[in-house]
Amino acid sequence: MSDCIELRGIRVWGRHGANPGEKDRPQPFDLDLMLDVDLSAAERSDALADTIDYDALHRNVARIVQTRSFDLLERLAGEIAVLVLRDARVRRARVSIAKPRLLDGATPVVTLERAR
Repeated sequence: MSDCIELRGIRVWGRHGANPGEKDRPQPFDLDLMLDVDLSAAERSDALADTIDYDALHRNVARIVQTRSFDLLERLAGEIAVLVLRDARVRRARVSIAKPRLLDGATPVVTLERAR
């Protein structure tokens, strides 16, 4: 059995893309995170210190998207996975990033899964 924390539907504006003009102005990115983490301590203690702080996680992920600039979604997802795995309690992280309706209405999505 595995516990997880998910943070879905994060919408952040950033400047990422390999094609000409994609970095000229901010565009939306939609992110979903799934963290494999043992939640038994938090279940017993009811203490924020025993789990992942969703608010801090959200702010840190948004900061990467807003302040960094990469050509590829793969690189952006990798940077977010590195951030998430800095917390030793996270055993595995899944990061999905989408650029909504980029390709004539189609939405490209990149998903990385990384483990320690």
